[in-house]
Amino acid sequence: MEGIIFNIQHYSIHDGPGIRTSVFFKGCPMNCWWCHNPESQNPLIEKFYNPHSKKQIIGKKITVDELYFEINKDRIFYDESGGGVTFSGGEPLIQNEFLISILKKCRENGIHTTLDTSGFSSEEIFKSITGLVDLFLYDIKFIDDGLHKKYTGTSNKQVIENLKILSKSKKEVFIRIPIIPKITDTEENIRQITDFLKEINTHKNIFLLAYHKIAESKYERFNLNYKLKGIKPTSKERINEIRDYFLKNGINVNIGG
Repeated sequence: MEGIIFNIQHYSIHDGPGIRTSVFFKGCPMNCWWCHNPESQNPLIEKFYNPHSKKQIIGKKITVDELYFEINKDRIFYDESGGGVTFSGGEPLIQNEFLISILKKCRENGIHTTLDTSGFSSEEIFKSITGLVDLFLYDIKFIDDGLHKKYTGTSNKQVIENLKILSKSKKEVFIRIPIIPKITDTEENIRQITDFLKEINTHKNIFLLAYHKIAESKYERFNLNYKLKGIKPTSKERINEIRDYFLKNGINVNIGG
């Protein structure tokens, strides 16, 4: 069993509890305008040439055993900090068979697993991995399907349905909402997300992720079109306004995470 990944980040502290190893899978069904890892979208191994004509290869094949060997290198840090491994991307659910295999390997060896996901997959695939994951980092961008299609290239109907499945389970879920100026931070979108979270009774572990421009240089490096040129990072005032709106509606939120 082989998968395709494009990075392994050791000693990560932003992708779940404790010190973690973050594994970035290649391939994503979405094409979010603000994507921080645009090199992850294509599921295939790619070659790029920078302005100095130096070749850069994005992606490599790796077996389950090879990947577990890398993950297990940090075992002492997991044990001391309450950390583990986070599977991110891209979208790991695209490589669901490989994901299931490495999740099982980690579970058999007592390693805490986190899945950073857009939730975009069939219900069958999603349910097949649910029992193998300890923590879900789950993105909600829009409730309106038309806006979701416009800014990500896909419908959000399965994203919503899969989150409903999670909300009925006993799994730990961190819901993360990217706050993109003039796109996801509109009053209507925030109201719709708030109403939806009330509907599924998910009021804990909500995180607002402010937009920043750190990834813009990647688009230039990989000759990709950056659709948010000219958009300024989310202001503290605006994100505090959104936080206050959630709080007034009985939903406790965190900024960042």
